[in-house]
Amino acid sequence: MNARQRDENPAGIHLPLDPLPGHTSRGRLERVLRRGEFAVTTELNPPDSADPEDVYNRAKIFDGWVDAINAVDASGANCHMSSVGICALLTRMGYAPIMQIACRDKNRIAIQGDVLGGAAMGVANMLCLTGDGVQAGDQPGAKPVFDLDSMSLLETIRIMRDNGKFLSGRKLTTPPQVFLGAAVNPFAPPYDFRPIHLGKKIAAGAQFVQTQYCFDVPMFRTFMQSARDLGHTEKVFVLCGVGPLASAKTAKWIRSNVPGIHIPEAVIKRLEGAQDQKKEGKQLCIDIINEVKEIPGVAGVHVMAYRQEEYVAEIVDESGVLKGRQPWKREIRRDDQVVAERLDHILHDEITETQVDMVKIAH
Repeated sequence: MNARQRDENPAGIHLPLDPLPGHTSRGRLERVLRRGEFAVTTELNPPDSADPEDVYNRAKIFDGWVDAINAVDASGANCHMSSVGICALLTRMGYAPIMQIACRDKNRIAIQGDVLGGAAMGVANMLCLTGDGVQAGDQPGAKPVFDLDSMSLLETIRIMRDNGKFLSGRKLTTPPQVFLGAAVNPFAPPYDFRPIHLGKKIAAGAQFVQTQYCFDVPMFRTFMQSARDLGHTEKVFVLCGVGPLASAKTAKWIRSNVPGIHIPEAVIKRLEGAQDQKKEGKQLCIDIINEVKEIPGVAGVHVMAYRQEEYVAEIVDESGVLKGRQPWKREIRRDDQVVAERLDHILHDEITETQVDMVKIAH
C-alpha cells in the first residue's frame, strides 16, 4: 500500500484521518514528517475573486507533487480571498491546507474563532505569523490590530488544543486537533539570534517551521548547525524555503525592496550570465534543493513560486526529493459523477408542486 492510500480516509477524501499516537492532528503533513519522509509544501497565490474555480484551478497544478498547500493570509498586507475561505474550498476537495493566520488584522477573539472554524472544516495545519505592517500594502490607511504576535498566537492555539480552553479560561467542548507551524528567517540580522529565536517559537508551541527564501546555502548551513547544537531539530521539523527567480532584474528588485530576503551577488551574476534567465532561475532552485536536502535536520522544502506556480511540479520532479513517493493527488471518482448527475436531475426536473401546495399538504 503506497503513501497516498495510507493517507486518505476511505469514507471520504474530505474527512480527517484516524488519530495516531503522538500526533496532535489528523492530517497528512504531520504523518509524512513523523514517518521521516522528506516533505514538500507550497503556497497558493490567493485570487482577487469570489469564484471558487479560481482556487481549484490554482490548486490542481500541485496535484501529486506536494504534501500541503499554504493558504496565504493577506501577505504583504494586500487584500485577497481570505485564508479561511481558501481552506474551506480546499478541504472540501480533499487537499491538505496550511491555514496561515496573521495577527495584523484580527484581535484574539476573532482569531480564536477562526481557529475553531478552520479545525471544524478539517484544517489540520496552522501557521502562525505576526504579519506585515499595513504600510507595506495597497491600503496603508487600514487600522492595524496586532493584538497578538506570532509567539503569543502559537501559545494561544497550543492552549486551546492541549488545555481545551480559550484564553479567557472558558472551556472548549471540543478542542482543535492541529499541527502548529511558524515562520523563521535565518537570513536576517542579527544572525546569531535566529537559532535562539527558533527555540522560543518551539517553546511557544511550534512543531514545524517554514523558512524565508534560501539563496545562500552556506548561511543556511550555519543556521542549521546552531539549531542542531541547541537541540532544536529534535523538537521541530524544519522546511527550507526555496523558489525560482524569474530574472536577474527580478532578483535585484527583490533584494532592494523586500525586507528579509537575502540574495547574494553570485546568484545575480549567475542569472545575468544565462542565455535563458527564467530557465536558469528554475535550475538554481533545483540546485539549492539538492544542497539543502543533505543538511542534517532539514525535514523538507517549502516551494514558493509566486506567479511561476506551473514550475513547482518540474522543480520537485527534477530535484528528486520525493524519491519515487507520490503525495496525495485528487482523482476523479465515480461518486463525483453520481453526485453531479443527481444535482443536475434535481435542478432541471419539472416542479410538479409549488412550495405553497406542499405547505398546504403538510398541514
